[in-house]
Amino acid sequence: MTAYNDEIGLRSLYFNLPVGLSMKFFLTIVSLGLTTSLLADDGKKSEATTFNVPYRLTATQHVLVRAKINGKGPFNFILDTGAPALFVSTAVGKKLGLTADKSGWATLDRFALEGGAVVIKATARIEDPFQLEGMNGLGLAGAHLDGIIGYNVLARFRIEFDFTKDKLAFTALDYDPPPPQGLGTGAGAAGGLDTMAAVMKFIGGFLGQKAEPEIILPGFFGLQLSEAKDGVQVKSVLAKSPAAMAGLQPGDRITHLQRKKLASAADFRRQASKLPAGTAAQLTIVSHEKTSEVTVQLAKGF
Repeated sequence: MTAYNDEIGLRSLYFNLPVGLSMKFFLTIVSLGLTTSLLADDGKKSEATTFNVPYRLTATQHVLVRAKINGKGPFNFILDTGAPALFVSTAVGKKLGLTADKSGWATLDRFALEGGAVVIKATARIEDPFQLEGMNGLGLAGAHLDGIIGYNVLARFRIEFDFTKDKLAFTALDYDPPPPQGLGTGAGAAGGLDTMAAVMKFIGGFLGQKAEPEIILPGFFGLQLSEAKDGVQVKSVLAKSPAAMAGLQPGDRITHLQRKKLASAADFRRQASKLPAGTAAQLTIVSHEKTSEVTVQLAKGF
């Protein structure tokens, strides 16, 4: 379904795709007049920095990313191109001592997505939108959600969604979006929808659903892969990462993960996404035509 909001000038695309999608799907978020902001004063295209932001799809097929606020966290946020602003839950706001003005707005010194994309002095709504309360109340997402990332953050980046990869490409744009209009106190739960959220939370408790289920995030290897004829090949290894500590080097070929044969780099990512931090991952490595078993002690990625 495609929706258009004249007030914020953002074309929003909603989608529901399975995790195992084989075809590539690209989405570029563009606000009105955004393409001209990529040009410098002399008319030449300015340099842009691209960040690789790890993500995962929730049980409800929302895109979940992690972010730190003022150096604290990480916290779980879902991306919503239809949301007019960045929303931070009241629980997180209280935990971090964020002070909102009378209209419910607070200024975050630093909002940093995992992968390096950062917004300095980001404005955020400190409230609990009914969508979050409802999803957390029923445990629908499979993880506790701490907020929503909307237009006033997303419009600062060109974002590429490719669901065959485990990271989103966030390219910084020279664009400062205008403040969202029409958001007053309690905008996230307008009209009686706050009552709906309370009902959903009650139903979730009645059904035995956890409002805050245990969050299990994939462990961190610290390597980049490329396709190989038989298995996958190590393209690069991050210094001091678990992979580096285990002795992996560029050019090594990985044929098995947890004793399961690998067919492709995507196959590696699928299997690796099931291994939480602290797992001793068993890899079968072919290096200089010699096969060996290597154990990588997975760490937290953020």
